[in-house]
Amino acid sequence: MDLINYEFPKDFLWGGATAANQLEGGFDQDGRGLSIADALPGGKKRFDIVQTPDFNWQIDEKKYSYPNHLGIDFYHRYKKDIELFAEMGFKAYRFSISWSRIYPRGDEKEPNQAGLDFYEKVIDECSKYQIEPVITLSHYEMPLTLAKEYGGWKNRQLIDFFENYTRTIIETFGNKVHYFLTFNEINSAMQHPIMGQGLVPSNGGNEKINVFQAWHNQFVASSRAVKLAHDFNSNIKVGCMLLYATSYAYNADPRNQLANLQNNQDFNYFCGDVQVRGEYPAYTNRLFAKYGFTKSDLKIIKEDLQQLKTYPVDFVSISYYMSTAVETTGITDEQVAGNLMGGVRNPFLKVNDWDWQIDPTGLRIALDELYDRYQKPIFVVENGLGAKDKVARDGKIYDDYRIDYLKSHIKAIGAAMADGVDVMGYTAWGCIDLVSASTGEMSKRYGMIYVDLDNQGNGTLNRKKKKSFEWYKQVIATNGRVLSSDNLKY
Repeated sequence: MDLINYEFPKDFLWGGATAANQLEGGFDQDGRGLSIADALPGGKKRFDIVQTPDFNWQIDEKKYSYPNHLGIDFYHRYKKDIELFAEMGFKAYRFSISWSRIYPRGDEKEPNQAGLDFYEKVIDECSKYQIEPVITLSHYEMPLTLAKEYGGWKNRQLIDFFENYTRTIIETFGNKVHYFLTFNEINSAMQHPIMGQGLVPSNGGNEKINVFQAWHNQFVASSRAVKLAHDFNSNIKVGCMLLYATSYAYNADPRNQLANLQNNQDFNYFCGDVQVRGEYPAYTNRLFAKYGFTKSDLKIIKEDLQQLKTYPVDFVSISYYMSTAVETTGITDEQVAGNLMGGVRNPFLKVNDWDWQIDPTGLRIALDELYDRYQKPIFVVENGLGAKDKVARDGKIYDDYRIDYLKSHIKAIGAAMADGVDVMGYTAWGCIDLVSASTGEMSKRYGMIYVDLDNQGNGTLNRKKKKSFEWYKQVIATNGRVLSSDNLKY
């Protein structure tokens, strides 16, 4: 029997994670407004399309498909899905609230009550099974109006709009929900500002100064969210959320070592340093100079800096799927893909179906590095394997490759905790199949629950338990002690 050496604490938050724009559907129902995700076409070319100079957020159903509009119809099937999560034994369910379901344009004074009612029912359904809701306030789904008419997060007005939205969520659900995340994978804007900031070439997305201005505005909005939450209920914890990709120098060449150090600072740490430490880091001047501007070129007021210092986040949450390598001397230019970003191929690692490098040791390194840097609890809120699952002749899905992936990463978390890292929980990404954020496909499946739906939107939407469902159920039931699938009944 495969037993993990580390004993997870009894209050460890085992569970799964999803995002509204990837599973909810009901995109035009009950007063919901359009979000930026609704304007993203499906398919592997979705980012190429939005990067064209003439992309103007128009939805063209004659030319493109939009899988996000249906998702997996969680909007109408949430009770059954949460029942399945409960059967797996979830202690926590991380999901996001669609901002445009609460404020359809994003700039209104009063919320859409039907949207609040829906999330009230979702939260109550979780509570029915003693599942702790972990809510992301903004997960790649800001109201489309804020991108089209206001120019996205580079516009300071969005701070007030987000504060109004956050106040509504906290005051409505703050006595039922104890964990909130502000901006999903906030640092991903370094490569793709459309997702988190609503920036594309036509509204300044290609100019890095706009990305950093947008980040500053989000940092201030995040700190205001912390204040709102703490003022409402001192038991609420608010975290930031980083896309963390452990980074290695390709070799011992000092040039690659320096480049790797700076890559870590610029991508893995910058957004966390500001939100956790409450101030801009020492390397900020070098980072800004890299893109041809200085801190004085940004619109930063004195009160902002005081706000950041006074209200840092309570914990750090991360997504972790893969690692990357840095090579600057011309030895190799062989590239691999990744979670919204890629890097040089690491010859010591295998890749998945989408050419993402599989590196569980990198997760242990990430947790050790982050905890040493911040000394605040860490929550692994995304981790999983996208794969082309196939239904066998007997009607079952034998996804042992997913079990192997998840098992190795859970072991890495246990090892990091044995190192002394305070890890709050683990919510596996895409606990149920949903639309991929990076490719807009259903064929890239992460779930432990299979959804009968293809890339063209065909299928019954029926749910089916995969082998990983029964395995994860066993993991949670034994609090991470038993990870083997050898004697699993499926």
